[in-house]
Amino acid sequence: MKSMVLAVLAIFAAAAAHAQGAFTVSAGDTLSIEVLEDSQLNRQVLVLPDGTINFPFAGSVPVAGRTVSQVESVLESAISPNFASTPNVFVTVREVEARPVVGTRTIDVFFLGEVNEPGTQAVPRGTTFLQALAMGGGLTPFAADKRVQLRRINPRTGAAQLVQINYRALTRGGALSRDIVLADGDVILVPSRGLFE
Repeated sequence: MKSMVLAVLAIFAAAAAHAQGAFTVSAGDTLSIEVLEDSQLNRQVLVLPDGTINFPFAGSVPVAGRTVSQVESVLESAISPNFASTPNVFVTVREVEARPVVGTRTIDVFFLGEVNEPGTQAVPRGTTFLQALAMGGGLTPFAADKRVQLRRINPRTGAAQLVQINYRALTRGGALSRDIVLADGDVILVPSRGLFE
């Protein structure tokens, strides 16, 4: 009987390891990162709306769309110049951002400030920041287009995330990594331009 229980537990452990290996990280997920050689680096980090995390010695690291083992490899490479030998980095997913519900084809995005059509817009899933602004009628002549804000609330924790986006740079073809895919409930706030902007 004891051997059967151990066999069942081994099967569950293998399945969990396989599931974590196949899982890809997304914005809003919380990762627990441990560095075997330096416990002071151990921490939990939130994957930002642009798909990156911030980690000591590595700076901003793109992780969205990568598996846990790929994130471990990227972090090991990024911080290894600070160690005598390649460090051992272990990443686990502590909290998962809610994924899209199958069958739900639109999300609600809220437009505030200097946009031509403020209010709520139902946009298709997968809509990017630039696409949504086009659907919202674009910016008014009084918009501070270098400091548009994307505000997102984590539905699990209630924590607010704020990303400032240079809309002018995006429209000129630069910084396209900042053309973030929107989530349900995102708020796009366009402040008024200052006197010398």
